[in-house]
Amino acid sequence: MKRLTWSELDAAARDAALARPDSLTSGELKEQVARVLAQVRADGDSSLRALTRRFDGVELESLRVGDEEFAQAQAELSAELKRAIDDSRLRIERFHRETRPHPIALSTAPGLMCERLPIAISTVGLYVPAGSAPLPSTALMLCVPARLAGCKRVVLCSPPRKDGSIDPAVLYAAQVCGVTEVYKLGGAQAVAAMAYGTEGVPKVAKIFGPGNAYVTEAKLQVSQQAFGAAIDMPAGPSEVLVIADNTANARFVAADLLSQAEHGPDSQVLLLSPCSELVASVSDALEELLATLPRADLARAALAHSRSICVDTLEQAVEISNAYAPEHLILNVADPRRLLLNVENAGSVFLGRYTPESLGDYTSGTNHVLPTNGNARTMSGVSVQSFQKLVTVQEASAEGLKAVGPAAITLAQAEGLEAHALAVRLRLAAIAQEGRP
Repeated sequence: MKRLTWSELDAAARDAALARPDSLTSGELKEQVARVLAQVRADGDSSLRALTRRFDGVELESLRVGDEEFAQAQAELSAELKRAIDDSRLRIERFHRETRPHPIALSTAPGLMCERLPIAISTVGLYVPAGSAPLPSTALMLCVPARLAGCKRVVLCSPPRKDGSIDPAVLYAAQVCGVTEVYKLGGAQAVAAMAYGTEGVPKVAKIFGPGNAYVTEAKLQVSQQAFGAAIDMPAGPSEVLVIADNTANARFVAADLLSQAEHGPDSQVLLLSPCSELVASVSDALEELLATLPRADLARAALAHSRSICVDTLEQAVEISNAYAPEHLILNVADPRRLLLNVENAGSVFLGRYTPESLGDYTSGTNHVLPTNGNARTMSGVSVQSFQKLVTVQEASAEGLKAVGPAAITLAQAEGLEAHALAVRLRLAAIAQEGRP
């Protein structure tokens, strides 16, 4: 990791220090994705099989996972792994159940009731990456809130392995969440199948889940098409920003940085600290721990465009973090709650020395599908509400219309919208003729 001192940097150098790695979404990639989307939209299932053969090296007999494949997946997994998935699901379910939107009803004037109703998106598509590492945790993070939201149909796509099967842990995680409509599809073609629908894959209204540059670009393209589908967010490479003081354990900090760096070469990690001795110790610990990791090469590639930044104060560190807007923010300091008061932009925050980001990835109960690439400035992570629409309802009695109708008429006339005023005036006249008090 490159080591910098914030006070020594001018404005341009500070911007460079907080810049994400160059995007992989080149013009060529955009064109490749557009061709895949067009092919799937035109040719349906036959193109899905051809693209899976081309990109995954697999000849699929059936796109959909069958009952016997779910049974085999369950049989393949160790009791320990199934127990970990089960326990994590319960915590994720508990947190998401308690934080889901609830119906609200209140009277804003005598005789006038206003309500807000959470209504599920009827059909949703979930994308669970496999790539260099299968992610059963992502299946949990998507399936649990989709089910709690009340979505009528939940479709999941995940890339097949070389033998044509989906990772058994992903299948088990989906099944214990009640999601059994699973398709062996990955990449841009999976997004296309869910966005447009084919003979065998249903069209969905909204697509969720992270993925590589091709998946992200496909999601962005279909979300901009009238005949496509909405998306949760443009989820890019994983990232973490750690703020640490002189009370932090350097090995803990290094392990937290590596836990994101090992995702891939386009991930990014940042360390901010007012303690130069800690920064030096973390650098030593990174080299020590890297030697123990099977994905060390990927982590080293990510560290090549990551930064350790010496700051003047912890307060300055929080200001820098707010400007960066990290996906994950770790406050490994003596009094993290004090710093939390000033945090404005972060996908998810982890407080104290004993709260690694890994807990949020797997088993604390919060969701790990989070905004990246600075989108935490305006976006939230996936939740039950992501799978719902909030619909407002209002109901007025004669008393209610008499109470607020005149103001509506005045505002409508001020805007030059006479029909709006007329709709109220006619009703008020009818109420007067009926002799209602």
